[in-house]
Amino acid sequence: MKHELQELYRYRELLYTIARRDIKVRYKQSVMGFFWAILMPILIVISGVVVRYAFALASHSPLDTAGIASIAVKSLPWAFLVSSIRFGCNSLTGNSNLVTKVYFPKEIFPIASVLASLFDFFVASTALVVLLFVFHVGWSVYLLWVPALLLMVVLMATGIGMLVSAAGLFFRDVKFIVEVALTFGIFFTPVFYDVRMLGEKGKWMMLNPVAPLLEGLSACVVRHQPPQLSWLAYALSFSLAILGLGYAFFKHLEPAFAESI
Repeated sequence: MKHELQELYRYRELLYTIARRDIKVRYKQSVMGFFWAILMPILIVISGVVVRYAFALASHSPLDTAGIASIAVKSLPWAFLVSSIRFGCNSLTGNSNLVTKVYFPKEIFPIASVLASLFDFFVASTALVVLLFVFHVGWSVYLLWVPALLLMVVLMATGIGMLVSAAGLFFRDVKFIVEVALTFGIFFTPVFYDVRMLGEKGKWMMLNPVAPLLEGLSACVVRHQPPQLSWLAYALSFSLAILGLGYAFFKHLEPAFAESI
């Protein structure tokens, strides 16, 4: 394990190069340029506002700016997670010429997909900051939790990305399963709504390991409250477990990549 990590560190320049290439490919000859980075979060926010407005009508309670801000805060990490997994799933098959002809740690490809999606996340974050300012969402000491929560999302995305990229190389229908899971996953993840809106049933939603992270971000940024530490420990355990599992699975199958691509 130590040797593999040291080798990955030695090839860090190649990792950055592939990540930069992935970013350039996304925006090359694009009319809207970096606007594509914020288009998906904007669409998620609009969809979430429509859903929350329907909830508000059904419960006879108004949809306030805090609710819209919560949707926006949770939309960005969700869009990052979806993008990382989607591009990571195709990262090996999309670079078949490099996988078969050149030696280097192949986990560079799914990790580069995460880094490229992270770039999109930071671009979109500028629009989020403006939105929070317009909605008069203040600042609090609980914002110090945000980097830790985002790091857990990144670890989760990296682990899942390595898992599905290796599996997708041997079973090409994996990418279709991933697309279905990502499409419908938002309905089982508290992006459009808050878990507390579900009452006692909300604890079942929190079993989704992404939920404590999104709810924690909303609590820290919008409601100025600390995240629930018990659920945060659960999400952290899952993030580390899926990262370890994804890496071990990837390295186990790596010797057969060239034959199966």
